[in-house]
Parts: sequence; structure tokens; C-alpha cells
Amino acid sequence: MRPDQLGDYRRPSDPRLAPDGVQVAFVVTQMDLGEDRYVSRIWLWDGSGARPLTAGPRDTAPRWSPDGASLAFLRGTTTPGSPPQIAVLPMSGGEARVVSEFALGVSQAEWSPDGTRLAAVATTWIDSLADLDDDERDRRPRRIVGLPFRFDGMGWLHDRRRHLYLVDPEGEAEPVCLTPGDDDELTLAWHPDGTELAFLSPRHEGRGLDPGVQVWTVPSDGGPATARSDVGLWSHPSYDAAGNLYAIGITDRWNMVTVRKLHRLTTPGAEEARFTDLDRNLETFAPPLSPGGPQWLADGNALSTLEDSGRVRVIRLLDGRDTEDVLGGDRQITGIDPTSDGRAFAFTATTPTDPGDLWWWEEGVERRLTNLNDTFLAESSLVEPERFEFDSDGVPIEGWVYLPAGEERVPLLLNIHGGPATQYGYGFFDEFQVYAAAGYGVVAINPRGSSGYGADHVGGVVGRWHEAMPPDMADFAGAVTTALEQFARLDGERLGVMGGSYGGLSTVRLLSLDQRFRSAVAERGLYSWTSFHGTSDIGPWFTRTYLSDDVGGDPDLAWASSPLAYAGAITTPTLIIHSESDLRTPVEQAEQLFVRLLQSGVATEFLRFPAGEGHELSRSGTPKHRVERFEAILEWHNRYLR
Repeated sequence: MRPDQLGDYRRPSDPRLAPDGVQVAFVVTQMDLGEDRYVSRIWLWDGSGARPLTAGPRDTAPRWSPDGASLAFLRGTTTPGSPPQIAVLPMSGGEARVVSEFALGVSQAEWSPDGTRLAAVATTWIDSLADLDDDERDRRPRRIVGLPFRFDGMGWLHDRRRHLYLVDPEGEAEPVCLTPGDDDELTLAWHPDGTELAFLSPRHEGRGLDPGVQVWTVPSDGGPATARSDVGLWSHPSYDAAGNLYAIGITDRWNMVTVRKLHRLTTPGAEEARFTDLDRNLETFAPPLSPGGPQWLADGNALSTLEDSGRVRVIRLLDGRDTEDVLGGDRQITGIDPTSDGRAFAFTATTPTDPGDLWWWEEGVERRLTNLNDTFLAESSLVEPERFEFDSDGVPIEGWVYLPAGEERVPLLLNIHGGPATQYGYGFFDEFQVYAAAGYGVVAINPRGSSGYGADHVGGVVGRWHEAMPPDMADFAGAVTTALEQFARLDGERLGVMGGSYGGLSTVRLLSLDQRFRSAVAERGLYSWTSFHGTSDIGPWFTRTYLSDDVGGDPDLAWASSPLAYAGAITTPTLIIHSESDLRTPVEQAEQLFVRLLQSGVATEFLRFPAGEGHELSRSGTPKHRVERFEAILEWHNRYLR
């Protein structure tokens, strides 16, 4: 796969099964390199074939009305400043009609159980700015009174509010705000009888200084909201068929680096954890899941995805305690939507050599419904990875090697994932295919700190980055040694390393400990915990989460845990990549590293992407920038490893 093929493949997501149990609406997304944009359309499987249902270019989040007569979705346009709105498409024929006009758009919309209303999470300007034009809003100084006031990928937050609204599917009545005030809400779910909605909101003292939120409910005909959980780390609120409320989460907001359990919620302080023996997450951060969380069935049980050892599979949650395997394999399931009896479900899935398709599972038998990428796959030579495993300080570490075609020896390129609480594994990843096609042997592992291997593994780095040899650094060094021993084509004289976010942090720290590398690319990394604490959108609480202390409490620990503190030992030529509008790891992190390497006489360059690109450049940046990023990385490694 070449960088210029980024626009050749399609990614399916968000499968939604119609009430008739046959039709499936889903999203197909593809990059348009010529127009420098992403194009997303709603597709329909009608029982015999799949076809585009909407023209796009920014149609997402399909939701069937309870009677199946209409399909609601979020529609965006290519017009700058035109955010997504709710559109409703009559399935009997006709054009989709946009039924909302929220100033800053809609992020979620769900039908009421009776089909008469849509509940939406929508964003508007605060009252003092609502009647101003864009130029005047931009001119005024920003008055910031609390946290968070900005967020990566979302921009400024202090001047807007995100609330729950009821929207008329016909677009005739004015939307009704269910949660007015100075708080922000997200992620809604309807009670099965339509009398209330559940949602997430941080309304506690100190919000923004910690990562906590609460689960709340509000009557659908209006009234005050009621807290249904204590402050914790909550996601995916949902109701079972009997109206019991659930959420995935952790009750200790400062213990986020662990496995998140499914909880049944009654009143604050009375959360009942379910499936406590299940030492795996029911949610993932990569790949994104939609639908995510438990998919409740008529009998009170549920189907759910499960993150496990590089895979994402499907299990059945039984009686609130037991589980049984439903669907597995060396792949990653990215969304499921079942029939009410759970005998069948639509799902999307990806493998290392397939960007994804829509599938159907019924009573143990599965079949592929689409062939979205036949042309791309025929014109590419995608590499199947080879798995390996090694022992690191008594801990089994799993990894994969992608070897290009041929018999000649090739440079080894260690790739380090972000997070760190995420996983590499059995999904399509354009990074690995591009580097393998360019003649590199790609090595990828899930070190301690990765998710998918249980609470002890994901928490294995907490409070240890100040050590002379942190556990994950030992894992990376061991991975290189083991891969060289087990794969004879990897050339031990030509070693490269690269990574983004946590991968950038690890790249820089590893370079100070291991002098074997001849080329490195550090991307959007966290290099100084000291400055990150006050400049990152998540800095005030992320620092304490991983260092086990606040920067203000122990500044010496923060600096001792920072890769920048050890950068003077680096000798490897290093390309630094960062984006101007990165609010997660602000660009000052890269600036500090660049100056430090120049002072040390290290061969280094700084590739700085312009305003508008944020932390997610490598995954969702503009297509042209993604191609240019790949070209710069390959040129750098070729310069020092060829």
C-alpha cells in the first residue's frame, strides 16, 4: 500500500438494523484526495444487496424510527461553519429533510420509543454571544472562568453549552431544551417507556480538574435532573427491556487505568458492579465502536463487544453475572446491532488485510453482506502479520511483525501505539501496510500499559515512568531483541522507532535508554509533564492519573517522569512531527524537544502542520496532510536506514 492509496479504500461503521429485522443502514467513509476531504454516506442493505442511500458528503449516525418508516441521521455540508444537523429520510421515497437548526450543530440524535420525538445532544452559543456575528465573537476577548475551556478536536468550550433537546421529526415545532443551565451534557439514552432519558454530565465541584462525570436522568416531559450515580468515570448509559439503568465505568475517578465494569445504577452510592470476573473492557478506544456498550435483548440479557488480546469479539451477558462467547476470530468487530431475541445481528468488522465490511450473524452462522474494498484489495499487496510472544520481567508480551514480500533483509521499524491504554492487534491499520510496502519490517507490540490484557497489565506503568528502566521501556527493548532472534530477515544494523502521543513519549524515552536505533520519528508526544499539566486539555487530571501525584504536589516526580529530562542522552537522528492546533499535547511539547536536540547536536527536523490540524492528524487529519505526513516519515527513515 502506498500513501497515495489512502483514498482507495472504504471503511464501514455504525450498522443499524431496521425494525423489520432485514434491512441494515450503515455508514461508509472514504477519503477524497482530490477534494482534500472525507466523504461519508449512509448505505442500505435491503436483503439482497447494498447501495448508497444518501449522497453525502457528510452523512453519519443513521437511526431507524420505531416503525421503520423513516431514517434519521446527521447531515453535514462542505460549507465552512456549517455543523451537522438532524435530517429525516422517508423510506417510502423522497428527499431527506433537515429538521434542526442548532447554531453549533448536533452530535447525537435518538428516536423516542413511540417515534413521535427525537432526543438530541446539541450545542449553542451562550446567551451573551448568541446574537453576535462571527466576526464580533472572534474579536472579543475570551472570558474564561473554569475548566475545561477547550478540548482537542472541539476547540473552545467556554463560549457554548451542550444540552439535551427534544426535536420534532417533522421540523415544525421549536426544539425543547430538557437541561437548561450552565452545565454540559452528552451521550443520551431513552427509557424503554419513553418517560425519561439518561445522560452523562460533570456537575460536581472541581469538574475539569478531575475526569469525573455522573449519570443523570431527566423526565422527557420536563423537570429537574436526578443524579443516578456518584462521580466516576462513566460511559454508555443504557436501559434494559425492564427499564433498569446501566452504565460502563469506574467508581474511583482517579483510578482510570484499569478495566471498566458494567454497573447497574439505582441511586448514588448504590452502583452494583456486574461481571466482576470479566477482566476485560466492554468498550474500546481504538477502533471506535458504534453501536457501543451492551445491546439489550427482550429477555433481559445483552450482547456486547469485548476487547481481548488484540481482538474485539462478541459475547453474551447472561443474568447479570455469566457470559458466553458468541463471535470471535483474528479480527476486530467495530459495531453490532441485534434482533430483539438475539438470534441474529448485523456487524461490521476489520482484519489486518481488510479495511472492513458489513456482515450478518445468525444462530452461529455468519456471512459477508458487502465487498466494499474488492478493487482496493486487488490493486494492493497487503501483508498478513506474524504473531510472536516473549517474556518481559515475568510478564507475557504479545506482538506482531509485518514483513514485506521477498527474501532480502529489511530494516526493522518499531511502531509504538498511543494511549497507552489501547491496543494493537487484528484490525486494518494503514500505517503498517504503508511501511511494509516501503520495504520495512514493522514490529508492533502491546507493552505493559496497553488495554486488552486485564487490569494488572493496563495499570502496569502507573507511577513508574520516573524509574531508570520503566516497565514499558523494558518491553520495547525486549521486543526488538526477540524479533531480531525470531525473524531472520530483520536487519539488526538498521533499526528505526516511531510513535505518536504516548508513542511519541515512549520513542523519546527509549532513545535515551537504547542506542541501537539509527532513525526515529517522534509525533505529537508528551515530553514534559511539567508544562503538559497546565497546557493540555486533559493535563490537570491526566498527570495525577499516570504519575500517582499532581505536578503541584511533587514537581520533582513530574520532571523525573518526563522524557525531556533524559533527552541529553539521545544520539539518534529524530524527526519531530506536531500540529499547530493540538490541544491534547500542545505544540510547545515539540518545541521544547526540538531545541533540546539541537543543543545536543542531534540531527533533527521539526515538521509542524498548520492551524486546523490537531492531535488526531494521523487518523482524521485532512487527506492531503495525511499523505504528506507519510511521505515525510518515509523520506526520513529512508535517509538513515537505506
